[in-house]
Amino acid sequence: MRLIWSSGYVELKLNKNPVEGFSAGLVDDDDIFKWEVMIYGPQDTPYEGGYFKAHLNFPKEYPQKPPKMIFMSPMWHPNIGEDGNVCISILHEPGDDKYGYETAAERWLPVHTVETILLSVISMLADPNDESPANVDAAKMWREEPAEFRRRITQCVRKSQDDL
Repeated sequence: MRLIWSSGYVELKLNKNPVEGFSAGLVDDDDIFKWEVMIYGPQDTPYEGGYFKAHLNFPKEYPQKPPKMIFMSPMWHPNIGEDGNVCISILHEPGDDKYGYETAAERWLPVHTVETILLSVISMLADPNDESPANVDAAKMWREEPAEFRRRITQCVRKSQDDL
């Protein structure tokens, strides 16, 4: 394990160099593997104004293996499964993709941090990848019914505001 796991170190780093768009911290100070995250809907996207809660669960093998990110708030997005699981390249197991869709450089690397993961998720919200969706219905709606897609997201944004 690396020193980054010290909650004081990570929280100090996040406070000294705040990154816009999210806040993150340990769910419980006694468990460095479970993080609670709040992602603020990115400006100029249908998610703007939302406050989306998620959990970031790190495996004991971190940093050799990626964490799993699960939205606790309802989300409608091609790269977020109906169960809230986030599906983006940097959270996929390291190495080459057996299907040839992703290169090893696009997948998990031990240099990734909480900040790089969350910035990638924020970028994903602004620019969905519908070629490899975790939510096929959302991907289809994003391509074929953009107005309905935005309406569904507006519902998620309102729910996140109500839950706050």
